[in-house]
Amino acid sequence: MKLLFISGPSGSGKTTLSNQIIKKNKNGIILRTDNYYKTGLISKLLSKFVEGFFDRSISFNNKLFKKDFDFIYKNGISVSDRYYNFEKKTIKNISKETNNISFLIVEGIFSKEFSNTLNKKDYYLLEIKTKKNECMKRVVKRDIKERGKDKKQAENDFLRSWDIYYDKFKPNSIKNSTNKFIIEKDTNIDKILKNII
Repeated sequence: MKLLFISGPSGSGKTTLSNQIIKKNKNGIILRTDNYYKTGLISKLLSKFVEGFFDRSISFNNKLFKKDFDFIYKNGISVSDRYYNFEKKTIKNISKETNNISFLIVEGIFSKEFSNTLNKKDYYLLEIKTKKNECMKRVVKRDIKERGKDKKQAENDFLRSWDIYYDKFKPNSIKNSTNKFIIEKDTNIDKILKNII
């Protein structure tokens, strides 16, 4: 099975790109790290007291994500989709079977971190580079609409998340740098995908 990781700061277009790839290549599935945040009382408390909680790896339910990832990778099927509710801090599990999966896309702010935990698995990393102000516009619009934030809070949270993302990833911070592609506005994504999928 082909593994494709899509990384970039919040609002860079990871979801849009992964949806475009799936539209063109029907035998794939997307695992979004945004749907694997921790739930319950701990998440509710920490999100109030830890600055930038949802941008830090302590918020990510790595165990649950790895369970789903390993199952899909081993069996070539998926039996459910997960959706995280940011206001209630809960995960909804929806039964949905997908068979004959030949490539798996992992997208989200934790995808690059997760790729670094893999042992001897061949994978490709697409890292999106875009302008900070463009990302902020998208994130503010999304956070007001989907996450119940006001404009000022959404802007402040974005600026913090931008710094956290780039502090985490120094140059050469991935093991598998030979299969890394930088995606910018003028990048020919079809040409890259032709070599990958």
